[in-house]
Amino acid sequence: MEAAGLLEWERFELIDGGLIPKMPKSRLHSNVLRRLCERLRRVFGIENVDQEVPIDLNQQLNATNQPEPDVIVLRQPAGELGPANPEPPDLFLVAEISATTQDYDLGAKAALYATAGIIEYWAIDLAAMRIVVHREPMGERYNSIFAYAADESVAPLAAESATIRLADLVE
Repeated sequence: MEAAGLLEWERFELIDGGLIPKMPKSRLHSNVLRRLCERLRRVFGIENVDQEVPIDLNQQLNATNQPEPDVIVLRQPAGELGPANPEPPDLFLVAEISATTQDYDLGAKAALYATAGIIEYWAIDLAAMRIVVHREPMGERYNSIFAYAADESVAPLAAESATIRLADLVE
């Protein structure tokens, strides 16, 4: 479909064998994305934080999935990964920001990332003004899921002293 010009990949994500249209980003989404990346880059380094790039999940899932999370935090600089997409062992953190896709990000995406073994997944729910932190993947779900209100601080497992508050990302 792409070769025939019927598909523009930048507008779709491949999830569970289906092409899922990417929703247009609101100004709030774009601002939160920019500010989150800035804060994470201060902690992990510019080359270790990427946005809206495809990741590989595992051999079984790759045939029907190619998600493009809003933010990924890499264990090593992106330039050291070579031409391949990052895989779960390469990742400290995956984050999705949703203004209108909360059900999808908290449901299908969370299950997909858990199945792949992503150790930490943040779903930033702008409608409810919370960060839902998923940790300890087990099968198709996470054993630890905790929601942080906008004024509460959360830190990535890989940098527990680097706290982030949603309220600071939306101002």
